[in-house]
Amino acid sequence: MKNGIVRRHSLALLVGLCFLLPSAIFAQRGQRGAQAPQTAKAIASVDITGTWVSVITEDWKYRMVTPRKGDFDGVPGTVEAFRTANTWDPAKDEAAGEQCKAYGAVGGMRLPGRLRISWPDDNTLKMELTAGTQTRLLHFGAAPASAAEPTWQGYSTAQWESAITGRGEPRKGDLKVLTNHLRPGYSRKNGVPYSANANLTEYFHVMTAPNGDQWLTVISELRDPQYLSETWVVSSHFKKIPDNSGWSPEPCAAK
Repeated sequence: MKNGIVRRHSLALLVGLCFLLPSAIFAQRGQRGAQAPQTAKAIASVDITGTWVSVITEDWKYRMVTPRKGDFDGVPGTVEAFRTANTWDPAKDEAAGEQCKAYGAVGGMRLPGRLRISWPDDNTLKMELTAGTQTRLLHFGAAPASAAEPTWQGYSTAQWESAITGRGEPRKGDLKVLTNHLRPGYSRKNGVPYSANANLTEYFHVMTAPNGDQWLTVISELRDPQYLSETWVVSSHFKKIPDNSGWSPEPCAAK
C-alpha cells in the first residue's frame, strides 16, 4: 500500500514537471529574446536636424510685415474671430506683457527667421526659433496628463510616418506633430486670434533639390471651433544652411 502511494506521488510530480518545464523554458526564451523599445531617434524616417532659414514665397505681405488692422484675406474665420481681430491693439498687448501672442506654435513658424532642430535626448526634438527667441519641444510617446498652465508653444506630441515610395527607392517619411494645450494667441500679427481649444497638426517633410540643397516643408492644419469655420491649411518652407553664423534671436514684438 505504501509503495502504491509513493508511486502515485511520483507520477503526479512527474506530470507536474512536464507542464512546468516548457513554461519555464518559454519564459526564459522570452526574456532572452525581449529587446528594449527603440528610441525615436533610432527609428527616425527622416533627418530634420540642423539649422534652417525661412524662405517666404507665399503670403509675403502677411508674414514679412505686420498686416494692417482689418486685413483678414485668406483666413477662414468666424464672425467672432473678425470681431475680436478688429479690437487688436499692439500697444495694449505690450503694456500687458503679451507681446509674444503671435510667436506661439501657431504663428511663430510663419514668421521670418531661422530654425534650429536638435535632439536633447533620444525621444525629444528641440526646435529653437530666432523669431521671438522661442523654443518648442516635440515629445515622442503618449502625452502625460498635465495640469500645467497652457503656454505659447503648448504641448507637442510627435510621431514618424514612413512609406516606400517606389521600387528600390529608400524609405521616405514625414514627421507628424500634434499640438494642443495652447495659450490663446494670434495666427497673424494683426490680431487674428486662435483660442485655447485650438489644435495644430503639422507635417514636416524634407526634400533634396537637384543641386543638393535641402528643403524643409511644413504643412500646418489649424482647427479651432471658436474662431475658424473650417480647417485652415498653410505651408511654410525652410532651406538648410551649413552653420549658425547668422544665428541672431530677436525678442517678441507686438507690431
